[in-house]
Amino acid sequence: MSKRRNCRTIGIRIDFMGDAQVMAMKEIRAEDIKDNVFSLIGKDYLAVTVQGESKVNAMTASWGGLGVLWNKKVATIYIRPSRYTKELLDSGEEFSLCVLNNKAKNRYDYLGSHSGRDEDKLLVSKLKVNYMNDVPWIDDSRLVLFCRKLYAQELDAFCFTDEKVLKQNYRKDDFHTMYIAEITKVLVDTLS
Repeated sequence: MSKRRNCRTIGIRIDFMGDAQVMAMKEIRAEDIKDNVFSLIGKDYLAVTVQGESKVNAMTASWGGLGVLWNKKVATIYIRPSRYTKELLDSGEEFSLCVLNNKAKNRYDYLGSHSGRDEDKLLVSKLKVNYMNDVPWIDDSRLVLFCRKLYAQELDAFCFTDEKVLKQNYRKDDFHTMYIAEITKVLVDTLS
């Protein structure tokens, strides 16, 4: 645990091409996020980042939402049962949602095409991990949402009201688990 540290207000990072880039992470309220939620989750480079017993893993995510539920600001994510990140998420309580900056696109693509079961994807992709209160987050992020799980449930075929959606997305009956998590802290890179 001695390698973990809280985030810096200002730091310098070196990307894998050797170019220095300054970042300034600042805490903001969830309601002050300026990004379009449909872009954040559907188009930008969003990664679910979670701590396992022995390593950190991250996966790409393009299904989810942000909103208010149970009088809390929440994030909703969906993860298939085959994903290694799901195993880690199920064994812990907290995780981060990291929106990577545009310079990290190639490294982000690697997170979506390889399994953390087989290798340390963050190490191989040269994405640096920081910690905030023992929750990992990716240093190349322009926005980070720290989350605490509130609810998890596997989607159920019986509950689909649109048969077409069911058939298009679940031919193998590999239903996503829906996670609803309270957003406990938000960091934004003020220089992005």
